Amino acid sequence: MLLPREFVAYLSRQIVRRLSGTTIESSAPDRIVELVTNLITEELNAEDALNDEVRDLLEQYSDYMRKEGVSYQDMFRKIKSTMITQRKIVKAAGRDTGDAMKLSRDKVTDISHKLMTAMRKSRDMRLKKDQNDARLDIVKAFTEILVVEEKADRASRDKVRTMKKDIPEGSEEWDILQKRFYGEELKKFGIDTTK
Repeated sequence: MLLPREFVAYLSRQIVRRLSGTTIESSAPDRIVELVTNLITEELNAEDALNDEVRDLLEQYSDYMRKEGVSYQDMFRKIKSTMITQRKIVKAAGRDTGDAMKLSRDKVTDISHKLMTAMRKSRDMRLKKDQNDARLDIVKAFTEILVVEEKADRASRDKVRTMKKDIPEGSEEWDILQKRFYGEELKKFGIDTTK
């Protein structure tokens, strides 16, 4: 998943906290947080499932690709792009589209529309603003939090890269160190994913 599960939970809590009082009114904010968390997780898992499907497909043609000298990464991008278009999925990865965040602006907008639909159906809250204004508040909160998360992620990766010992990116050691540094960097920005 593009965002760690703990961060998705934090993100959901922060979105609901920022919207409460001015944009939404709820007698059960925990249920709204759960609704937001589930929707974001579902959206991110959809792309993970698509990635797995593309990998499975490419595995069937690995011998052919090796013989013909076809790049795995190029084929992965082409097949995924085709499947995204066919299934009308909004691409989640922001870095692929030039966005500064892990999630693309299009994906944040798509999630905001889906959140508005889900929130309107919820009996646990009511909107205090026009629907589009409320959706824009969601996008703003989402984006502000993701910008900080991106800074923490970039700083944690830089820390691992600048270590005296050369650690290959993607290795188990890299992942462990990056995750530890990521948590430290989030705390520097005042983000505690446990709260």
